[in-house]
Amino acid sequence: MEGTTESLEQMQARHRKEQKELQSRVTNKKKNATKKTRKGVNDECAELERRLKERQAEEIRELTGAADGADQEEPQEPESTQETQDEPAGQEQDMNGVATQLQNTSISKDEPNSVGSGGGKKRNRQKERLARRAAEVEAAAEAASQEAANMTDHRKLERTYMLKEFETHKLQETEIAPDGHCLFAAVADQLSSHNIPLISTSVLPTDIRIKEPYKLVRRTAADYMEQHSDDFSPFLEEPLQQYVSKIRDTAEWGGQLELTALANAYGVEIKVVQDGRTETMAPTNHTSSEGGVKTLWLAYYRHGYGLGEHYNSLRTQQPSS
Repeated sequence: MEGTTESLEQMQARHRKEQKELQSRVTNKKKNATKKTRKGVNDECAELERRLKERQAEEIRELTGAADGADQEEPQEPESTQETQDEPAGQEQDMNGVATQLQNTSISKDEPNSVGSGGGKKRNRQKERLARRAAEVEAAAEAASQEAANMTDHRKLERTYMLKEFETHKLQETEIAPDGHCLFAAVADQLSSHNIPLISTSVLPTDIRIKEPYKLVRRTAADYMEQHSDDFSPFLEEPLQQYVSKIRDTAEWGGQLELTALANAYGVEIKVVQDGRTETMAPTNHTSSEGGVKTLWLAYYRHGYGLGEHYNSLRTQQPSS
């Protein structure tokens, strides 16, 4: 305060300056407000506005008298408002406009485009990021689809060759469950179709021989490999005993080593139809008996089943009556 020596014009200029300073203070307070402090900041700013307005009105009354003060107070707000309109937007407002701006600067989830709201800008950036991610996912999916369209359909080519071989050799496919035992179960089915006993040096309960014949075939393969270790050890990356234990007692997948062991153990020829070729495992120490060596047929799929490699049994088609 400069006392009674201050003219009305000087006082009004000072009042406008004080209003600008208050506006700057409350705007900064509002911008720094969080969701938890927003209500308190709004109340505090409203109180600052009320105090300033009352003090300035009191100063005008003291300078001009109560009656004249009332007359002078009326035009003050329009004058301030007009000046605000001439200034850049958001820089100056009359005291009644401060509360409106404070309300507009509130951080609100329901008003993502509020003026000065950090929350709105963050939400807009989030939407942009989501849009970019969606576009990236769509582009990746399109690229994957295009790549898939240009890739060789190995499953189709494999199936085409298999069906051709089935027709040539008059074979009918018997599905075997893809459970890790498929090679041994397929061999068991072939042995049964040729009336070959599922012999093993290991002793198994009768119910396993009947309900789970693949276990007997597993034991036969393991026993043969164990008895002819010199023929199989060079091809293993672990001790033979450890390997044959897995073949005998677990769902370890079988392959060419097991087929070789089974061909010799049962004295049969095993032909495996697979993509692009038909491979034959013949017994190496079998003396042909009357009627010759019987042939077991298996189908080996590398691409046809989602779980990976798989064996099915191939039975000779019966002549139609």
